[in-house]
Amino acid sequence: MDIPQLQTFLVVAQEASFSAAGDRLNLTQPAISKRIAGLETQLGVRLFDRIARQVQLTEAGTRLQGEAQEILQRLHQLPGVVQGNSEQIGGQLRIATSHHIGLHRLAPVLTAFRQRYPEVALDIRFEDSEIAHQQVRQGNAELAVVTLDPGGQTDLISEVLWADPLVFIADHDHPLSKRRSGLAELAGHPAIVPGSGTYTGQLISELFARAELRLSIAMQTNYLETIRMLVAAGYGWSALPATMLAEDIIALDVAPELAPARVLGVVTHPGRSATKASTAMHELLLEFADANH
Repeated sequence: MDIPQLQTFLVVAQEASFSAAGDRLNLTQPAISKRIAGLETQLGVRLFDRIARQVQLTEAGTRLQGEAQEILQRLHQLPGVVQGNSEQIGGQLRIATSHHIGLHRLAPVLTAFRQRYPEVALDIRFEDSEIAHQQVRQGNAELAVVTLDPGGQTDLISEVLWADPLVFIADHDHPLSKRRSGLAELAGHPAIVPGSGTYTGQLISELFARAELRLSIAMQTNYLETIRMLVAAGYGWSALPATMLAEDIIALDVAPELAPARVLGVVTHPGRSATKASTAMHELLLEFADANH
């Protein structure tokens, strides 16, 4: 069965005549008869009764008429459906983000997204930023909101959303809490830092390595909230985003230019076609980033 057969069937039904249908379609009557006969053979039913030079739909032909009209109408609408011309944005959107960004940055973005695009089903995967980059590389996430790779990468597209500089922190009773310190003084005290495989951990390690200083690492964990808790409990100093400062910890008096520069942003794959939902999320992230500058 093909589209020309269905179109021919509908014209014959409308004209109640093979010859009139041929005139409309610019086909000979034998060509019209051949198409109808082929359709009847494929369906295994007679579609028209031919009585006294009149052509009338059979019961089966009447049923096919409605179905054929619907099929051709849907085919006519198909380009618009495929091209996404509909104003409604829906479907599933898979994004990856870190726990820290999810807790401290994404809440207002997600609230606004749900209000604007209620038909989108969000699949949010909380991962370390390094793993989130991999999720985008492998096609398992459409975009990631993460700490950007400080070393830079060329296979993904990264856009800066927020500057998120680190500050050196400690509890109020820490030996360095009452005086100005440099990297050498910090290196002489136990530190609680993110794992060396994380971008934030790399920033801290490279800062001390450039100064030819060796860190005294007391503990390592990838969760910044856990690091903050351990610092507040007096287990050592650390370097965390300024957004995490609170009454139970303080920012150490260290020259601001020594603080590692951390940048948060959105990462996408250059080879992936953006869905309407991912484009909407991307634009909303940029909107909120601009509002906070």
